[in-house]
Amino acid sequence: MFKELNEFKSMKNILKKDLMEAIKELANKISVHDLMLATVILREEGKYVQSSYREGYLEIYIKYFIMRIKDVKEDKNYYNSKISNESDFLEAIELLETQNKNKELYKNENDKFPLIYTIISLYTTFILNEPIHPIGTPFPGNLKVTYENGTYFCPVKDKQKENPNAVCKFCIAKQSDF
Repeated sequence: MFKELNEFKSMKNILKKDLMEAIKELANKISVHDLMLATVILREEGKYVQSSYREGYLEIYIKYFIMRIKDVKEDKNYYNSKISNESDFLEAIELLETQNKNKELYKNENDKFPLIYTIISLYTTFILNEPIHPIGTPFPGNLKVTYENGTYFCPVKDKQKENPNAVCKFCIAKQSDF
């Protein structure tokens, strides 16, 4: 998977259409069975989420992952612009590749959760210019990702700065004021 993505490192101007072509090709390797397995993984991880917002969390993540892969596969838009922040994009590829190599993060060698996670992260951030966590994603303290006056806000972005596995580093959302 990262062989294709690492080819972007040698490009001078990275176009969204080239990224879209690469991630669409990767998305086409994901079957309904793979999405079902990803759903099981999300539900398993959801057991550790506070019970007060577990169902909302799972509903958003499960719909989000499944629907975004479908969106990628069916996206017929022509993206002719450059990726707005190429250094963030290249850092994102490095981070996602490091995560993929970390077998402790992914317990089942046969699942495509790492591939789904990579596609969704890159598509959402660098093609759609949206935050990785969808609007309404719940966090502890009754906080949520919001969209106000043309800007996305996340209540936990700054708290994840030191987390080496957090994709928040390249997410376009700004830290919310609460």
